[in-house]
Amino acid sequence: MSKTLANLMEAFAGESQANRKYLAYAKQADKEGFPQVAKLFRAAADAETIHAHGHLRNAGKIGDTISNLKDAIAGETHEFKNMYPQMIVEAEAEGEKVAARYFGFANKAEQVHAELYSKMLESLENPKDVDYYNCSVCGYTHEGEFTDSKCPICGAAPKAFYKVD
Repeated sequence: MSKTLANLMEAFAGESQANRKYLAYAKQADKEGFPQVAKLFRAAADAETIHAHGHLRNAGKIGDTISNLKDAIAGETHEFKNMYPQMIVEAEAEGEKVAARYFGFANKAEQVHAELYSKMLESLENPKDVDYYNCSVCGYTHEGEFTDSKCPICGAAPKAFYKVD
């Protein structure tokens, strides 16, 4: 890998993390009654997304839709088969029960994401028009309106689900 490509990927990772961090900061600012601070964090988060997308594009990592779906399946599969299981073991070994539990939630959600991407890839020529709903607690993605009594991963109530636009 060239130094430039490595730098583009490092910059992509950093900008992506900054985006997510700033959105979390914005939520906290809103919760504490600082709407203008939250607005600034959201504006900066959006700018970080612009940077991240530019770095990813310049690195040549955005392919056609079929390639992108296959890449997403591979990434999600790696997470639920390798990454999160190891993190769960390590967190449990350190007595970090809360982290281990949340790693477990994410692990199960990543498996669902891989399945949804695979399903979409298989039906790409004639995909079903469906809305997606996410659990705001664990990140589980549900195909179609969520009407169950609780999240199948974390047990959250239906009110924890929101429609993804």
